Amino acid sequence: MLDKVVRHVVIVGGGSAGWLTAAVLAAEHRNADGPTLQVTLLESPDVPTIGVGEGTWPTMRDTLRKIGVRESDFVRECDATFKQGSRFARWTHDEASDAYDHPFVLPTGYGETNLVAGWLPHAGQVGFAECVSFQPHLCAAGRAPKQLATPEYAAVANYAYHLDAAKLGVFLRRHCIEVLGVRHVSDHMLGVNAHDNGDIASLQTRDHGALEADLFVDCTGMRALLIGEHYGVPRVSCSEVLFNDRALAVQVPYATPDAAIACQTLSTAQRAGWIWDIGLSARRGVGHVYSSAHTSDDEAEATLRRYIEASGGPRAEQVGSPARLMIQPGYRQTAWHRNCVAIGLSSGFVEPLEASSLVLVELAATMLSEQLPATRAAMEPLARRFNDSFAYRWQRVIDFLKLHYVLSQREDSDYWRDHRRDDTLTDSLRTLLALWKQQPPSRYDLPRIEEVFPSASYQYILYGMGFRPEPRAARRDDDPARAEGYFREAAELARRMLPALPTHRALVDHIKAHGLSTL
Repeated sequence: MLDKVVRHVVIVGGGSAGWLTAAVLAAEHRNADGPTLQVTLLESPDVPTIGVGEGTWPTMRDTLRKIGVRESDFVRECDATFKQGSRFARWTHDEASDAYDHPFVLPTGYGETNLVAGWLPHAGQVGFAECVSFQPHLCAAGRAPKQLATPEYAAVANYAYHLDAAKLGVFLRRHCIEVLGVRHVSDHMLGVNAHDNGDIASLQTRDHGALEADLFVDCTGMRALLIGEHYGVPRVSCSEVLFNDRALAVQVPYATPDAAIACQTLSTAQRAGWIWDIGLSARRGVGHVYSSAHTSDDEAEATLRRYIEASGGPRAEQVGSPARLMIQPGYRQTAWHRNCVAIGLSSGFVEPLEASSLVLVELAATMLSEQLPATRAAMEPLARRFNDSFAYRWQRVIDFLKLHYVLSQREDSDYWRDHRRDDTLTDSLRTLLALWKQQPPSRYDLPRIEEVFPSASYQYILYGMGFRPEPRAARRDDDPARAEGYFREAAELARRMLPALPTHRALVDHIKAHGLSTL
């Protein structure tokens, strides 16, 4: 068994996680003569994907490019649009004027000087993100992150995507089967057949018999049929840190076909949760994430309907019944166990805030592909490395999301007060907050090469939500004049870009009609 060469991988479950993993593996493991690794995806024909609108990180651009997808085809077939970050409303105070941005562009001059110290004298007049970055100004004006002539995957301003998750799965399935040579088996899994040593030998299906493989990837969502039901790997709950355990999601039509498309994920805080609002090309995806310990399901739905009507959508009685989603915030203690790797919801899920779900799929699929063991013997050390990496990533995601809640100053409900209780903070976040009272977040606080959220993201959230460091003795990089120069540079970039970039809607319509050029 230890000398057995890994030649065949079976992925259980389709959707975004399954088909992204299949695409990354199949695209990487091939040469001029064709595939060097057999990839099979087993997908139940009866498990639907909810296409409510999903956000990604800029990493998705590189992932799609690497698997050989045309960006124009992706935009057309997945109802996709361009995401330049997130805008948070009413998170700090429950006031209409309360809002801040988390853009995807690094602050101008980031790492060159202490921008925070230079911005503090202006904090009462201009928000941190608006001062240090041109991108919030593009989003406020509804401008796209690239010109009509900008080639596929190239950018003027850094961007990710908003997309229809159900359509993404269909799009990737076709690409995997027709271009990358992935074998698709549409069938029901009846059970797991094991070797004497405990490894999975095959998956028993209703119509295709036993599907044998050397490595199995569990992409069966919350059911976690392999890693959870078969192996019983426990989950590490974070419900005592992040309380949201329910979500309602609905598709909302635009008032007119030429309605403006939001350039960011819009996140609006509510009394017992928050509402996401994602602009796709043909509609919006809107959902309410909330804590069942702090509100009822009926009140959460009423809150969602009121938001939709207030934001220009149909009247409350004209909105269809929302999809109801259960959330168990947490992650698997180990995602790679024996010859089984869990990717996607089967490995864990915290909540939709900051679109961490798909980026973790990308990171897991990429690491598995690049570190694919040559033999069974190589799995053990690689599994330890994989599990260590993702335990760290889950903790960083939890800390980053909790930061949004602990900084809130809302007093309108127990939900927000409970989030600020010291006993709901992780030790790591408590330590970092104490440190950040003395100095801004930096690369030294987040030491891994591939952090899900870089230190600049922490700065956008901290200073957008009113966090202020304590005065400290001046250092060489606390140079107000140098910081002012970068602020002027960011403002000048915004001034030049605004008239040169099309509207978001114009770019999407252009791609649908004419496509983009390729590099």
